Amino acid sequence: MSLAPPDASTPPAVADAKALELQRAFDLFNQVSAELTQAYAALQQKVASLTEELAVANGELRRQYREKEALSERLSLLLNALPAGVVVLDGQASITEVNPVARQLLGDELEGRHWGDVARAHLEPTLTLGEWQLDGRRLSLAESPLDSSGGKLLLLHDISAAHQMKSELERNQRLAAMGEMAASLAHQLRTPLATALLYAGNLGQAELGEEARRRFADKTVAQLRRLERLIQDVLLFARGESIGRDVIGVSDLLAEVAQTLEPLLKEHGVRLEMDNRCPEAVIVGGRKALFGALVSLLENALQVSEPQGSIRLSAWHGEDEIQVAVADQGPGIPAEMQARIFEPFFTTRSQGTGLGLPIALGVARAHGGSLQVSSEPGSGAEFVLRLPVQSQSREDMHS
Repeated sequence: MSLAPPDASTPPAVADAKALELQRAFDLFNQVSAELTQAYAALQQKVASLTEELAVANGELRRQYREKEALSERLSLLLNALPAGVVVLDGQASITEVNPVARQLLGDELEGRHWGDVARAHLEPTLTLGEWQLDGRRLSLAESPLDSSGGKLLLLHDISAAHQMKSELERNQRLAAMGEMAASLAHQLRTPLATALLYAGNLGQAELGEEARRRFADKTVAQLRRLERLIQDVLLFARGESIGRDVIGVSDLLAEVAQTLEPLLKEHGVRLEMDNRCPEAVIVGGRKALFGALVSLLENALQVSEPQGSIRLSAWHGEDEIQVAVADQGPGIPAEMQARIFEPFFTTRSQGTGLGLPIALGVARAHGGSLQVSSEPGSGAEFVLRLPVQSQSREDMHS
């Protein structure tokens, strides 16, 4: 529609209508212009507000960045000053970062290598879980997860001095126990020695018959053997166990123990029930020491077993350990006595040395395990020997 002013030939009514329409158009324009002006002003205000917020956010980001840089620098200083070796692994067990102590222990150029290769090249396993040998030093190895990708943080700590102090402390404790029990030992030695001397003195009687002479000779030899066993037990307790690195099948060990005790079991009319639930299990340690400990436990059970009774020898997998138990059907052990049965020279048997259980406990501890007893009066007793499973071979580490 044309908004040109009407000419002289245009009728007055038409001219008025066009003027009114023109006025409305100007009013609409003015209204839209005012709205645009207000919107522009609001937009300018919003831009100014966003600009201010952006400046504040940039300042906060710069502050956080500076704090992270400072924290990263402090962590780096702490990592370098840490007296333990730190090794960072990614999800594929490859080394991504190490600190100076780790380089001193494991060598340079570690980044990018697989941890299993480094461990096989440098670390020797020990009988204690989490502890390793490295060039004559004793190391503890602890690990913790880093993130959901499977990364890990390994901490290598030199515990050679602590291990040496522990060994010396155990030796001093054994020597202290020997000193405290010297009087008891003298009594233990005096009785079989006096008996052997008495029997030996009778052998010199000229009128003694051949049968009596043989009987006195047998009794003398029996007392001397008792003395020999007592002295061997004392020396073994004082010296402590020197644990080897024999690879021992649990089934073979139990079978050997059962075969050794079979004559005594038959003599007393006692059955031995075997329950081996880990036939393929293997432990590493001193075969002779473990054999002696189990034999000692079975002999103790045999001493309290009645004819036609039974002893159960069982083995099963625990959590990171093998458990071997000896259970009898004897009268049980009173609670007040349970606290003392592992003390050197404590015994309730006239022919006992009181060293069997302390030696067995020492064997268990030397293997990184434990020996515990559970008993209720009238319901027998059960001794459980716990030995750690030697699954932490170098080939298995983070492979």
